[in-house]
Order: sequence, then C-alpha cells, then structure tokens
Amino acid sequence: MDKHKNVMIQGCASSVGKSLLTGALCRILKQDGYTVAPFKSQNMALNSYITKQGHEMGRAQVVQAEAAGIEPHVMMNPILLKPTSDKKSQIIINGKVHANMDFREYHRIKPTLKTMLKETFDQLSDQYEYVIMEGAGSPAEINLAEGDIVNMGMAEIADAPVILVGDIDKGGVFAFIAGTIQLLKEEERKRVKGVIINKFRGDKTILEPGLRMLEDIIKIPVLGVVPYMDVDIEDEDSVTERFKRVINHGDIDVAVINLPHMSNYTDFNPLSLQNSVTMRYVQSVVDLGEPDLILLPGTKNTIEDLLYLKSSGMDVEIIRHAKHGKAVMGICGGYQMLAQSLSDPMHTESKLTSISGLGLLDMEVTFESEKVTSQVEGKVVSGHGLLEGLKDAAISGYEIHMGRNTLGEDVIPATTITLRNNEAVDVVDGVMNKEGNVFGTYMHGIFDEGSFLRGVINHLRAKKGLEADNSETLSFEAFKEREYNRLAEIVRSNLDMDKVYQILDGEV
Repeated sequence: MDKHKNVMIQGCASSVGKSLLTGALCRILKQDGYTVAPFKSQNMALNSYITKQGHEMGRAQVVQAEAAGIEPHVMMNPILLKPTSDKKSQIIINGKVHANMDFREYHRIKPTLKTMLKETFDQLSDQYEYVIMEGAGSPAEINLAEGDIVNMGMAEIADAPVILVGDIDKGGVFAFIAGTIQLLKEEERKRVKGVIINKFRGDKTILEPGLRMLEDIIKIPVLGVVPYMDVDIEDEDSVTERFKRVINHGDIDVAVINLPHMSNYTDFNPLSLQNSVTMRYVQSVVDLGEPDLILLPGTKNTIEDLLYLKSSGMDVEIIRHAKHGKAVMGICGGYQMLAQSLSDPMHTESKLTSISGLGLLDMEVTFESEKVTSQVEGKVVSGHGLLEGLKDAAISGYEIHMGRNTLGEDVIPATTITLRNNEAVDVVDGVMNKEGNVFGTYMHGIFDEGSFLRGVINHLRAKKGLEADNSETLSFEAFKEREYNRLAEIVRSNLDMDKVYQILDGEV
C-alpha cells in the first residue's frame, strides 16, 4: 500500500492559527479536486458537536470537515478533553465518555491510546487522498514531551511531515520559531519541512531580510507569510475576540451570558448575520443593561455556573428581567438553570447534591451518569409568546446533556423531537412558561434554521412596536461556504502551494 499523504500543522504556541490554516488547506485541496479530511488526535475544548452516529467530537474538526466538503466523523477527533474544573476534564474517547480525570490520571492511560490512534488514523487515511493533521499548543513543551500523542508523538505515529506556524501578531515570531526548532529532538527537527508566519499586518517586504536570516538559522524554508485574516469562521475555544466586542448595531439587543464554563457558544453565530440584532457577551450585572432577550448558553458545569450567577448577582437581574415580561431563553445547561431545582445525586457535575435554580420554569432537573448525545430533528408545537407564529416550524440540531427534566403543571410544551439519530420518536424537548417569555431547549444549533431565528427576532420587534424584518439574509450554510472560500483564497495567495504539495506528497 502507498504511504499515506498527510501533513501536520503545528504551532509555536496556542492560538497561532493552526485550526484556521488546517481548514484553509482542507478547502484548497477540495477546490483542487482532491478528497481530504482533517485529523486532530486530541482536542481540548468545550465546543463540541454530535455526529450522525451519535458521537461527540470537537467543533474545530467539524469546521475543517465542512471546509473539506465532507461529513464530520469522530475518526477526525478520537480524543476530546472537556475541562470540568481547573484540574479535571471529562475524557471522551471515540465519541463516548470514558471518565473524569486529572492530568496525572490521564497521563497514565496515554500509552494505551497510541494503538487506537494509529488504527483510527490509518482507517481515515485509507478513505481520503490527503489528511491534514493539527497539533495542539506547542511541540516544544518539553515538560509534556514524554508520552505526547498530539504533536510530535502523533506525527511519529502517522509518519507525517510537519509545517510549523508562528504568530507574528504576538511579537517575537523569529525567536518563537527558532526557539521551538532548537528545543526539538534531532529526529523531530527532521520532520519539520516548512514554516509559516501567520497574522501579519503591514508591508511584507519589510520582513524579507528577517525571513532569509531565519532560513539560514533553522535550515528550513519559509513557505509564506499569511496576513491577519478578517474571516468569520467559528473559533475553536474561548480565546476569541468575539466575546470582547459588540456584534452589529441593530434594533434588538441580545445579551448572551458569558458563563465561566460556557460551551457551544457557536450556537449564537447565526445571530451575527442578522443586521437587526445587536449581540454582546455579558459577564457582569453592570454590563447587562436592559436587553430585549437574555440568552443563557450551554455549559460544561451547570451547577458551578449557576453558583457563579448567584455569587455575581446576575441571577437576581435575570429573574427581574423575566418577571417584567422580558424574554429569557436557555439552551442545554442554560435551559437547566431556568428550573426550580437541580439535583446531582451521583455528583456527576458537582460536590453538591442539590441546588435551587432560577425558578423561571416549573420543572426539576436530575443529573444522571449517562450522557445523551444525539442528532435530532423536531418541530415547534407552541405558537405562544416568544415562539409566536412559529407553530409547526421545523427545527434541527443536536443534544449533549446528562440532565433529565421532570415537568410541572405550569409549563407549556414548546418544541418536540420527532427524529433522534435517525429513529422516529415523539418526545418533549423544550418548554416555556405560561406567559410565553421564558423558553428553554436542549437543542444546540436551533438558530441555524433561519426561519426559526427570524421568527423569534420578529416577535421581539413586535413587542417594541417595530415592523417585522423580512429582508433577505444569507443562509448560515451559504455564509459559511463563502467564508471558507475567502479563507482558502487568502491562504493560497500567500503560500508557496507548490512546496506545500511537495511536502504533502513526500517529495521533500
């Protein structure tokens, strides 16, 4: 069998742009007529996704799969670490929860994962002409080199060449690159076939002398200088400027509560396409103001983040907001927070056995050991309040939760699931209060359906005495396709793609 054609994108540090560059290469190869898949052996992120097979994986590899024009599969991210606290993470292997572990516990099982990673990578490689791999953090983290399975350790498993990325926007990029190369072992240095300088602002000719000197020092070619890219593509983790800025300046003010363990904030990306919406992430009572809609997002630790709301005083403001008839919506963990009470008898999420919720929905939540991970389709069954005019509208998305709801008499079924992992069902998903201004759902991605999102916005506009917004909006799918193509165009025009292909084809 021919050697697999692949390359691994590694970085001098976290957040240097590895994920975007991996996605860019996936789209470029797709445009050039090749079949290509992304791969990251181990991802640490709170943003996750459920595949058609009901497996959980990191969203960065989902974005890269979309760029490659293929269906996301857990083979592309066989290990996912979801931090539950400063010291522990939920370990997800091949899409299913393995255990909650601290670093030392996880480090002890790493050797047993290498065989699985090789088998998974080989299986993926057999299905595609090229695989674009992504590392994590830096390969020069010498304290973590022993037992590494995500950077040079995985490159060795896959026998992959490496392209090293440095972020010039941070400053000191030449030292970052040279220092990283110096700290690698000799056999690891031999794997590095090229260097990319990323996030450059200004006149690239100024860099030319430095590029030549760098090549003389490290004896590795610079493949290109990629400019700072203004593309709107999902970020991998919370290291994002998105939380620090107001998105658009429309008539409808939407405040997303920025929880400490917030997950799947990509649920709200479609809001950024709505010109009639002002969206902002809020961390304090001072910044909350009087929004038209408060959104409580998903979270990896519902109880801990509920305690945060209570300690910060945000709970009082959210309750006051709802009691005054203003709209509040929760997704997944945010939905659970709206309950009367939350119970964790097996301490799945917390040391607490129970805690009172915000009390805005008449229901109780009990956390269980088995996680629900499903792709779902359903419909709106209530045309009341926030969902006015949406009765029978189709919705779809995915579930990731360990809580089960027991509903009281004072809630109205709002959304139902009719298809779960391709099996017909008829179960209540979301509910709302009788006043219709508080609504919760377990369905991540519910805003991706443009007609649902526009219906919610137009209800909020009507409450303010504004006319409905019936302007044409680019669909979220079309928007993402446009951005993937923009990304590919920028990267292609700033890299020596002939050299990149030589590296991919094992010619250097």
